[in-house]
Amino acid sequence: MTSIATSFGFSSTTSDVTEGIDFTGKRVVITGGASGIGIETARAFADIGAHVTLAVRNLATAEPVAVELRESTGNENISLGRVDLADLASIAEFAEQWRGPLHVLVNNAGIMALPELQRTPEGWEMQFATNYLGHFALATALHGALAEAGNARIVSVSSSGHLFSPVLFDDPHFNFIPYDALIAYGQSKTASVLFAVAATERWAKDGITSNAVMPGAIATNLQRHTGGLRTPIERQKTPQQGAATTLYVATAPGLEGIGGRYFEDVNEARIVGSRGPDYTGVASYALDSTNAARLWELSAALLEKRAA
Repeated sequence: MTSIATSFGFSSTTSDVTEGIDFTGKRVVITGGASGIGIETARAFADIGAHVTLAVRNLATAEPVAVELRESTGNENISLGRVDLADLASIAEFAEQWRGPLHVLVNNAGIMALPELQRTPEGWEMQFATNYLGHFALATALHGALAEAGNARIVSVSSSGHLFSPVLFDDPHFNFIPYDALIAYGQSKTASVLFAVAATERWAKDGITSNAVMPGAIATNLQRHTGGLRTPIERQKTPQQGAATTLYVATAPGLEGIGGRYFEDVNEARIVGSRGPDYTGVASYALDSTNAARLWELSAALLEKRAA
């Protein structure tokens, strides 16, 4: 498998990577599209003509964001849909109401380092449920719409935090293992990468590919439980830089038909066998196809048990 290198890099912005790209008439769903880098992700898609749906938990707080995006981009095709990733009923309702093709699904929403163990009504650990299982449920529920598009892409926002833990297959919900906020976050972000691997293996025949991205260190509300962003200033990014890798992976013509990979700084990341001091690269366990298949089966079983 040939590694993908680009002319872009750490400082590239959404405008850089979408130059010459026309998404007029294409439809994009962005979870968490009304906060953090989700806003700049939505803005960049709107700027290139896409029909953008912000899939958010709170419609009231998201409406002013949608209004601002319409005004600033001149694109009136920005709408809202309610999706609470910890609430499977809201995910199912959103998918049932969707009509027509879906060209890009951006699994962007997330929570980080909850200081205390929290669980969903199903008993699932909240970070694993929100960052991964909710997105898994959303993507599978929207599979028909993605397939209808013919050449759809799924982009899952992962993190260098995945380097802190593989998926704890025997106890992903910390029923036995003592809860650790960073380990829980790490496994949820590893799961996001493994989803890209498994989804591409299963759905490429339907014209659907999936990749994972590391946006970089951006000061947002995501760090509210960690005391704020602690990354050295020279390694921090603006929201426009942070969203650039997502936009590249979602729109680059050269990535047509390519999936199951992890990108950072608008380039495919190198595979690493240990966590280095700069927290770059992608752990080999996060791209392992056996792990990906095992996680898919575990996830499907959890959803099936919930539905029973």
